Amino acid sequence: MKRLFAILAGLLSVTLATAQDMAPDVLVRSVSNDVLEIVRKDKDIQSGNLRKAVELAEAKVLPHFDFPHMTRLAVAKDWRKATPEQQKILVDEFRTLLVRTYSKAFVEYRNQAINFKPFKMQPGDTDVLVRTVVNPSSPNPVQIDYNLDMTEQGWKVYDIAVGGVSLVTNYRSSFAQEVSAGGIDGLIGSLRAKNKSGDGTVAAKR
Repeated sequence: MKRLFAILAGLLSVTLATAQDMAPDVLVRSVSNDVLEIVRKDKDIQSGNLRKAVELAEAKVLPHFDFPHMTRLAVAKDWRKATPEQQKILVDEFRTLLVRTYSKAFVEYRNQAINFKPFKMQPGDTDVLVRTVVNPSSPNPVQIDYNLDMTEQGWKVYDIAVGGVSLVTNYRSSFAQEVSAGGIDGLIGSLRAKNKSGDGTVAAKR
């Protein structure tokens, strides 16, 4: 769970207007400092207040995720089998699942440091990778890579790899199994069940 905090640490925005004008590496670096500062000072979150952690995620983290893109990638070829209404439900349920999971990472934060690797981007690039390392001086540093693409609202994260393991790829296999067993409605039902089984205090707002 401590690793999950690093996922959030690079995604806290100052304001959406400012974020839209930032280069992707500058955005990740700038908002990382903000989220670290907030969590360090917030005793409620540090003591395990998940509702407050969700509110922080909703206000500061989620604007930098491209959830429709993430869901399409996770559902993969089965996305085309879903109706527009089913696609909307899948995005909403996947969003709730990720928010509920990520919010718990705030309360696990214990002053981990983050290093930013040199960033490479060519003029005109619309899909980039920002690399970071959590606890770089520790015996077990963790690499966190952010995939971002340029949207009409600015740079958005559509995948994250923790220690080389892609978030999207990690869900893709289980999603494919759910669709194979019960179709798109089966996958929706599975996501809803997982979200309902979690602590109600961390259910994402819509």
